Amino acid sequence: MKKIIYTQRVELVESYGERRDCADVEIAKLIWECGFLPVPVNNIPEKVQIFLEQVNPDGMILTGGNDLSKYGGNAPERDETEKRIIDHGIRNQIPIYGFCRGMQMIADHFGAELARVDRHVAVRHRLEGNALWNGRTVNSFHNMAVKAATDDLIIEAVSEDGVIEALKVKDKEIYGTMWHPEREKPYEKADVQFIRQIFAKEGHRQ
Repeated sequence: MKKIIYTQRVELVESYGERRDCADVEIAKLIWECGFLPVPVNNIPEKVQIFLEQVNPDGMILTGGNDLSKYGGNAPERDETEKRIIDHGIRNQIPIYGFCRGMQMIADHFGAELARVDRHVAVRHRLEGNALWNGRTVNSFHNMAVKAATDDLIIEAVSEDGVIEALKVKDKEIYGTMWHPEREKPYEKADVQFIRQIFAKEGHRQ
């Protein structure tokens, strides 16, 4: 069974003086539903390379939660962990999928800027874009969005108000969507099929 690592959000619990890694169990359930073994990764930047070499994942998912630090977020350790995960994926041709914050991390990695948007939290909207996503209605839980694509990014879908909702990195198996596939009940067949297709491909790993 292919191993898919997934990142976790950082929660600050002031009453205990703790910074906790955590993730909605629905993320792991979705990965299982897609036919893969879910493996969570801790936000310990100085150890993530050892983790990646030991686990030797077949794919990587960058999940939602926590704004990027450069845009006011408070989890710099997560930013650095995910940067190193993206770099490792690129070096070893391991497929990557990022949703919500995960797509923002991918876009930022390839030089795109983010901007604040209105009316994109706890709403649903229709997509306009390629054959896979056009006409689809998706959930939305984000205050930040990709302002514009760079030369490395291909826009795959936008919302009705023109906000970029899906993208792909040129010449790489790296994809991003702004909706949360794990929050659909039941999971959307299109999302399950999309994730399966991303990670079904054989990469060239160490």
